Amino acid sequence: MRTVQIKEIADKLQVSTRTIRWYEEKGLITPQKDENNGYRSFSEHEAWRLQTIISLREVGMGIPEIKKVLDQMDAGDEQDVLYYLELQRAVMFSQWIELKGMIETLDRMIGTAKKKQELVWEDIHQLVDSAKGFRDLRKTWKDRWGFDRQAAQYDEAVLREPEFNPHQNYNEALDLTCQLVSPRQGERGLDIGTGTGNLAGRFLAQGIEIAGIDQSREMLRQCQAKYPQMETKLGNFLAIPYLDDQFDFVVTSYALHHLTDEQKLLAFEEMRRVLKPHGRICITDLMFENKAKRAEVQAAFYAAGREDLWAQIEDEYYADRSLLLKWFEDNGYLAQAKQVNDFLHILYAVPIR
Repeated sequence: MRTVQIKEIADKLQVSTRTIRWYEEKGLITPQKDENNGYRSFSEHEAWRLQTIISLREVGMGIPEIKKVLDQMDAGDEQDVLYYLELQRAVMFSQWIELKGMIETLDRMIGTAKKKQELVWEDIHQLVDSAKGFRDLRKTWKDRWGFDRQAAQYDEAVLREPEFNPHQNYNEALDLTCQLVSPRQGERGLDIGTGTGNLAGRFLAQGIEIAGIDQSREMLRQCQAKYPQMETKLGNFLAIPYLDDQFDFVVTSYALHHLTDEQKLLAFEEMRRVLKPHGRICITDLMFENKAKRAEVQAAFYAAGREDLWAQIEDEYYADRSLLLKWFEDNGYLAQAKQVNDFLHILYAVPIR
């Protein structure tokens, strides 16, 4: 088997010999060493491995993550390798969205200064604080519910009928969502928090192209097993891993209630970013009509001695429907709301300006 010396491979891959030695120190490569002079030589396998490392570094992957990818490659687990690449893409997209937000903040700062013919630091501080708040909202979301663990049994679980059943009318609601969107041939949609693909599958059955994102690797595995033709990506509401103006409609079901009220509104901004002009939004989720209705329901649970059931609701972030409708109105959408049962609502919004 032909081998090459470190200088030759460094020239070929356009990296320094020092960088290659550093990868060796980190345990990423193990070139052969001449017993007499200590010169390193690389087999075809090691050369390919080094090229892989350089490629992963080029897309911003850190050394610990690269080591995981290489370990999975050595074990022959292509699915895990793919997962780490998708994870890196999701991280990079989050960083891109954050950078894009910083640029927009700078543009507003410059615009404000030009308009007032002076730098008003109070205005600038408010803009910076607002931008920082959005960044913090993106970074603070965590999966407290263990969706990776739920994935294998999820399709069965949503059809069970426990004493308190948040998935009551599940299939009816997904059918209604599809009907409200009324997709046309040639349109492309996005399902956020797609889970195992139960909503997206209804669009696929009509011949409509739809992509799905989810933060759970295992949910996406289940989705891909059911719908191998469907494009899926790791991602979430707060950092949708697509460029601007990509979709004709965005749908989501039984997912928005895992975001706080502030995060929900940020999620709406992300939806609008990836939608084409006049793109529509349909949200099927657990919510209350308004704050007064929430208080009324809570009082009824407590009066019945069912604080335990109310605790299940408190563990999630059921939306205040009136706040969501106000956002749509303030941002130029015509929105309609349909209540399916005590907790399940569907909002459908179309931009009118």
